[in-house]
Amino acid sequence: MKEINLRDYYPFYTKDTVIEVPDEVADLLREYKLNEAANFLRTYRHKAYFSLDYDTNVERDALVIVLSPLDILEQKEDNAALYHALSTLPDKQRERIYAHYILGISQTEIARTEGVNPRNVRHSIACGLKNLKKFFEKF
Repeated sequence: MKEINLRDYYPFYTKDTVIEVPDEVADLLREYKLNEAANFLRTYRHKAYFSLDYDTNVERDALVIVLSPLDILEQKEDNAALYHALSTLPDKQRERIYAHYILGISQTEIARTEGVNPRNVRHSIACGLKNLKKFFEKF
Protein backbone atom coordinates (compact mmCIF):
# COMPACT_ATOMS: atom_id res chain seq x y z
CA MET A 1 0.00 0.00 0.00
CA LYS A 2 1.22 3.46 -0.94
CA GLU A 3 0.11 6.83 0.29
CA ILE A 4 -0.95 9.45 -2.25
CA ASN A 5 -2.11 13.02 -1.89
CA LEU A 6 -5.43 13.49 -3.70
CA ARG A 7 -4.66 17.19 -4.15
CA ASP A 8 -1.91 16.21 -6.63
CA TYR A 9 -4.38 14.39 -8.88
CA TYR A 10 -7.71 16.15 -8.47
CA PRO A 11 -8.00 19.94 -8.89
CA PHE A 12 -11.11 20.28 -6.73
CA TYR A 13 -9.19 19.24 -3.58
CA THR A 14 -7.99 22.47 -1.99
CA LYS A 15 -6.19 20.97 0.99
CA ASP A 16 -3.94 17.98 1.41
CA THR A 17 -5.83 14.71 1.66
CA VAL A 18 -3.56 11.70 2.00
CA ILE A 19 -4.99 8.21 1.54
CA GLU A 20 -3.60 4.72 1.16
CA VAL A 21 -4.17 2.96 -2.15
CA PRO A 22 -2.96 -0.35 -3.58
CA ASP A 23 0.40 -0.28 -5.33
CA GLU A 24 -1.22 -0.85 -8.75
CA VAL A 25 -3.45 2.21 -8.38
CA ALA A 26 -0.55 4.37 -7.25
CA ASP A 27 1.53 3.20 -10.21
CA LEU A 28 -1.32 3.94 -12.65
CA LEU A 29 -1.78 7.43 -11.22
CA ARG A 30 1.97 8.08 -11.45
CA GLU A 31 2.01 6.83 -15.06
CA TYR A 32 -0.96 9.05 -15.90
CA LYS A 33 0.82 12.06 -14.39
CA LEU A 34 3.98 11.33 -16.42
CA ASN A 35 1.98 10.88 -19.65
CA GLU A 36 0.17 14.14 -19.03
CA ALA A 37 3.48 15.99 -18.49
CA ALA A 38 4.95 14.43 -21.64
CA ASN A 39 1.89 15.42 -23.66
CA PHE A 40 2.08 18.99 -22.32
CA LEU A 41 5.76 19.20 -23.27
CA ARG A 42 5.09 17.77 -26.74
CA THR A 43 2.27 20.27 -27.25
CA TYR A 44 4.49 23.13 -26.11
CA ARG A 45 7.41 22.13 -28.35
CA HIS A 46 5.31 21.68 -31.48
CA LYS A 47 2.95 24.59 -30.73
CA ALA A 48 -0.02 22.26 -31.22
CA TYR A 49 -2.45 23.94 -28.88
CA PHE A 50 -5.66 22.70 -30.49
CA SER A 51 -6.86 19.98 -32.79
CA LEU A 52 -8.66 20.86 -36.01
CA ASP A 53 -10.94 17.86 -35.65
CA TYR A 54 -12.15 18.86 -32.17
CA ASP A 55 -15.33 20.65 -33.19
CA THR A 56 -17.18 21.59 -36.35
CA ASN A 57 -16.44 25.30 -36.00
CA VAL A 58 -12.76 25.04 -35.12
CA GLU A 59 -11.67 24.92 -38.75
CA ARG A 60 -13.71 28.01 -39.53
CA ASP A 61 -12.28 29.83 -36.52
CA ALA A 62 -8.73 28.73 -37.36
CA LEU A 63 -9.07 30.07 -40.89
CA VAL A 64 -10.29 33.39 -39.46
CA ILE A 65 -13.19 33.75 -41.84
CA VAL A 66 -14.78 37.05 -40.99
CA LEU A 67 -18.44 37.30 -41.87
CA SER A 68 -19.55 40.32 -43.81
CA PRO A 69 -22.40 42.44 -42.46
CA LEU A 70 -24.62 40.97 -45.20
CA ASP A 71 -23.80 37.41 -44.07
CA ILE A 72 -24.56 38.32 -40.47
CA LEU A 73 -27.88 39.87 -41.51
CA GLU A 74 -28.78 36.77 -43.56
CA GLN A 75 -28.00 34.50 -40.60
CA LYS A 76 -30.18 36.61 -38.31
CA GLU A 77 -33.03 36.56 -40.82
CA ASP A 78 -32.72 32.79 -41.26
CA ASN A 79 -32.76 32.27 -37.50
CA ALA A 80 -35.74 34.58 -37.10
CA ALA A 81 -37.62 32.72 -39.85
CA LEU A 82 -36.81 29.37 -38.25
CA TYR A 83 -38.01 30.46 -34.82
CA HIS A 84 -41.14 31.99 -36.35
CA ALA A 85 -41.82 28.71 -38.16
CA LEU A 86 -41.28 26.78 -34.95
CA SER A 87 -43.71 29.06 -33.15
CA THR A 88 -46.46 28.11 -35.60
CA LEU A 89 -46.22 24.42 -34.62
CA PRO A 90 -48.31 22.81 -31.88
CA ASP A 91 -46.61 22.77 -28.49
CA LYS A 92 -45.68 19.08 -28.43
CA GLN A 93 -44.22 19.11 -31.94
CA ARG A 94 -42.27 22.31 -31.26
CA GLU A 95 -40.87 21.03 -27.95
CA ARG A 96 -39.90 17.67 -29.41
CA ILE A 97 -38.26 19.13 -32.51
CA TYR A 98 -36.39 21.67 -30.39
CA ALA A 99 -35.24 19.00 -27.95
CA HIS A 100 -34.14 16.61 -30.68
CA TYR A 101 -32.52 18.92 -33.24
CA ILE A 102 -31.41 21.91 -31.19
CA LEU A 103 -30.56 20.31 -27.83
CA GLY A 104 -29.43 16.99 -29.36
CA ILE A 105 -31.55 14.74 -27.15
CA SER A 106 -32.37 11.35 -28.65
CA GLN A 107 -35.96 10.49 -29.49
CA THR A 108 -35.99 7.57 -27.06
CA GLU A 109 -34.74 9.85 -24.28
CA ILE A 110 -37.50 12.35 -25.07
CA ALA A 111 -40.06 9.53 -24.96
CA ARG A 112 -38.69 8.29 -21.64
CA THR A 113 -38.80 11.72 -20.01
CA GLU A 114 -42.34 12.35 -21.26
CA GLY A 115 -43.46 8.83 -20.39
CA VAL A 116 -44.79 8.05 -23.88
CA ASN A 117 -44.09 5.49 -26.57
CA PRO A 118 -41.02 6.36 -28.73
CA ARG A 119 -43.19 5.80 -31.81
CA ASN A 120 -45.34 8.77 -30.75
CA VAL A 121 -42.28 10.98 -30.50
CA ARG A 122 -41.01 9.90 -33.93
CA HIS A 123 -44.44 10.52 -35.45
CA SER A 124 -44.74 13.91 -33.78
CA ILE A 125 -41.31 15.00 -35.02
CA ALA A 126 -42.06 13.76 -38.55
CA CYS A 127 -45.35 15.67 -38.62
CA GLY A 128 -43.65 18.76 -37.26
CA LEU A 129 -40.99 18.59 -39.97
CA LYS A 130 -43.72 18.27 -42.62
CA ASN A 131 -45.42 21.35 -41.20
CA LEU A 132 -42.12 23.24 -41.24
CA LYS A 133 -41.57 22.20 -44.85
CA LYS A 134 -45.04 23.51 -45.78
CA PHE A 135 -44.35 26.76 -43.92
CA PHE A 136 -41.08 27.36 -45.76
CA GLU A 137 -42.61 26.48 -49.14
CA LYS A 138 -45.13 29.30 -48.60
CA PHE A 139 -42.41 31.57 -47.23
